[in-house]
Amino acid sequence: MTERPDWTFLTSHGFVLIAVAKSPDATVRELAGAVGLTERQAHRVLADLADAGYILRERVGRRNHYRVNSDVPMRHPSFAHHQVGDLLSALDAR
Repeated sequence: MTERPDWTFLTSHGFVLIAVAKSPDATVRELAGAVGLTERQAHRVLADLADAGYILRERVGRRNHYRVNSDVPMRHPSFAHHQVGDLLSALDAR
């Protein structure tokens, strides 16, 4: 098992956003596992991202399909002139 680092460059929100961009049909359990969060934490992060307009959630049968809204500006004032799609492109998350 790989030891988890004390800190990372991205937050849980950034990691979940990238995971959604890569796997828009993933379940919350799959997204949580991909980024090292509990399902409860992943639910909370997904809700934050949806409430802020960074992801759109669509119910398809019994599952959710997620879509990243790439046109939303980054949240930090220093990067507000960039869109979230710029981050995803830079990290090759699409």
